[in-house]
Amino acid sequence: MASKHTWEFQARLRSRGFGWKGSHLACNYLKEAVHEIKAVGRTDPVTAGDGVVSLMERIWPAFQDIDTSSGAVGGMVYWAQQELLPIAISAPADRKTRAKWLDRLWRAIEEDGVDYLHPAGSRWGELCGSPGIASEWADRFLGPLRAAWSGPQSWRHVRATFVCLSSLLGAGRHQELLDLLALDATPYWPYRTFGLQALLAEGRMEDALAYAEASRSRIQPDAPIDAACEKILIDLGRVDEAYEKYALTANASSTGLATFRAIMRKYPGQDPRKVLLDLATSSNEPGRWFAAAKDAGFLDLALEFASTGRTDPRTLSRASREFLGSDPRFSLQAGRLALQRMIEGHGYELSDADVIDAYEHFIAAAQSLGVDSEARAGLLAMAAECGGFAGDVLIRRCAVNAQAHARRTEATVLGKQARTRRRTTRR
Repeated sequence: MASKHTWEFQARLRSRGFGWKGSHLACNYLKEAVHEIKAVGRTDPVTAGDGVVSLMERIWPAFQDIDTSSGAVGGMVYWAQQELLPIAISAPADRKTRAKWLDRLWRAIEEDGVDYLHPAGSRWGELCGSPGIASEWADRFLGPLRAAWSGPQSWRHVRATFVCLSSLLGAGRHQELLDLLALDATPYWPYRTFGLQALLAEGRMEDALAYAEASRSRIQPDAPIDAACEKILIDLGRVDEAYEKYALTANASSTGLATFRAIMRKYPGQDPRKVLLDLATSSNEPGRWFAAAKDAGFLDLALEFASTGRTDPRTLSRASREFLGSDPRFSLQAGRLALQRMIEGHGYELSDADVIDAYEHFIAAAQSLGVDSEARAGLLAMAAECGGFAGDVLIRRCAVNAQAHARRTEATVLGKQARTRRRTTRR
């Protein structure tokens, strides 16, 4: 049984304790609550488990008035559950204590207005702590869910869907789970992941692979299904097949660099150059892989991707600056591409400073190669032909630099003439 403990977060996370603009403060308080519970969990896991439940009970009442349009609060709540649910799952609580936790959690889920506690419902079978308790919770919702899925005319949303499916899995009632999922007229991957886990738990790897493939539909993305299929094939030792069929889509991330790194971590035996070429070909947007190719040291590929794709000019400008000392030729080419894209009107909300920075890196690289006059002339011709905002900035900048260069040249000539006169006078 959990000992009596006074949690600091309870005073901070009060019902309706945050206003419309309380997102930032709520996120900070939630982060502090996670650290507080984890600190207690190092010495008293049962009390920490009770703290997890107490925090889950407070999330919706405390956050219900906050503007959640930015996604910050939802993301922080999800992170908090990923950090804390394992504490409640592994806590050595007795049956009576765990039963109370589950009752409290279920009431919190029922009252949750925006489904903040979806992760808790998805792991309900684990939270039950034993197959027996999980079976009791499955029986509680199995009838209503089966009735809801029995035919398309009678379909209706059941709030306990994830709780029921997870409980059937936790109870080891795999065939009942698969039979129930078969009633769902439209395959929905978040539900069918429980069926996949049931097949994997029985060691039916090939059946699990076929089950995942059969879960595809037009209403859901393929990436999570590809990721599940990829993992099965890797676990079966069919690494090459996993790469060919699923790697390029299963590991898609927010940036090309993150995607490339994720693939190379899973497939260290693959040729990185081939992976980059495969990514560029499959995505039909080679410019997205410029940073990945540059980071991997394939500068020729990076320039090829940037030339044929739509790499952001700021990214190209940063690359020009980065390689100014180590590879001025690459710096020059990347800088020229950056300026060309800016002149052509690409780039989001470019400022004068963005254009001037790209120009300075480009000219510095040209000077180190001894081709600054030709580089400046070519740039001026391009700017004069295309015009536009960036072109005007470059023309003015080149004019200022030309005047400064003329003054320096004039000063040098006058200095030489003065020295010549002084030598003549001394003679």
